[in-house]
Amino acid sequence: MKNFLRTLKQIFLPEKDDVFLGFLENIEVIVSKVLSLAMVCVIIFAVFDLIIFISQQLFFKSNPLFKDTLFEIFGLFLNILIALEILENITAYLRKHVFQVELVIATSLIAVARKIIIFDIDKKTGQDLIGLGFAIIALSISFWIIRSRKNR
Repeated sequence: MKNFLRTLKQIFLPEKDDVFLGFLENIEVIVSKVLSLAMVCVIIFAVFDLIIFISQQLFFKSNPLFKDTLFEIFGLFLNILIALEILENITAYLRKHVFQVELVIATSLIAVARKIIIFDIDKKTGQDLIGLGFAIIALSISFWIIRSRKNR
């Protein structure tokens, strides 16, 4: 217990800021690794969910055409792509210890595009669609600005 208290004292001393920052960085790395493992589990579950959904539509429906559930299938595919992009964001952070804004905006664009693809006109209003349109415009402009600054 004395060693633990001595270690805590050393971490929180003002002249030992580098020790404290190293401690915080270690915690960030641990949390990032746990998040990446959790995201891998989510991706695996989503792939199995997609396989089960498609096989039910093919083998257990009297009419195996996807015309009624096509947008739902697209939504499931895009969910997996979004999860892969989030995993890429986490692993990029683990590699460089920097958030890559371009990757985050690209992930956001995919998420908003998913919303537009599965948009149900019967349940949503025109204002919802306009809001998604503005989100796409804002994210596209942000992506263009970051990409053009990166190319300079």
